[in-house]
Amino acid sequence: MMDVKVSVDGAFLAALLSALLSALLEASLLLRLILALLSLGRGAGIKGNGWGIAQTGGSRQIQADKLQVLLTKAGMLGILADGIGRENTGRVCAQIALDTAADAYEPYEVLTNPEYLFRTICREADARIQKTIGERRGGACLGLVFIGNGYLPYSLVGDIRIALMRGGELIPLSQGHTLDVLARQAYEAGRITKKEAIWSMEVKRRWNYLGMDGFQEIEIPERPIRLKKGDMVAMFSRGIWQELSWAQIEDMLSGQESLEEKARQICWAAGRGPGEDRENGSVVLLGAREAVNETN
Repeated sequence: MMDVKVSVDGAFLAALLSALLSALLEASLLLRLILALLSLGRGAGIKGNGWGIAQTGGSRQIQADKLQVLLTKAGMLGILADGIGRENTGRVCAQIALDTAADAYEPYEVLTNPEYLFRTICREADARIQKTIGERRGGACLGLVFIGNGYLPYSLVGDIRIALMRGGELIPLSQGHTLDVLARQAYEAGRITKKEAIWSMEVKRRWNYLGMDGFQEIEIPERPIRLKKGDMVAMFSRGIWQELSWAQIEDMLSGQESLEEKARQICWAAGRGPGEDRENGSVVLLGAREAVNETN
């Protein structure tokens, strides 16, 4: 009888332990869900603050854009990676670029030298992409925007567009790495004729991106932009700026909706554009959490 009692007690304890572990797991998942919802609320519910992201698939079968917003003690980092390549190659390259940026930024509690971080991310992502895809043709454009201490440093490789929305006006910040930009710079420097420049400036093809053999260009502003109250920073991939005019985007950003809703509206409008070969499009919107305490 004693042996039976011990056996019953052991089974009871095992069942109790299993139930406790299950309850703890459910509580952990519930806590993570609550924290995720609170994070979304900070991003989407505060007009003119926080962040908002959205995507449209265009007419492509595979969504090759990857985007993320990271909030840490150091500040807020927006990441937008636009993959280049056939089938799944573009998506793999974009994921590598995004993961490299996130892994490098997350440990920071204070970020005093964003330019160094940006250059490190781009070099590392370029090396990882080339190692991963080997002889396949592919790569990724990468936009990085950091908001912290009232300033806006950013970096860009490829043809992602970065802009500042201030006082109802959408102000372009980045030039991008497309042949039309390269042609304009070459003409201004006297390296090509006006006729050659006009012909080349009709071509919007990328000439620089992560994973490209010979990659070296990273667009970084000479000085970080000082933010003002109510500023909004925007990043768009090709599937957005190629389908919508600057004026259309500006109008949609001028509304009173949350940043999340504005991002969705822009993607919805881009997805309704004409043509059968529309690229994937992504939008990242960041609201200035604080501004430099200056009057100008």
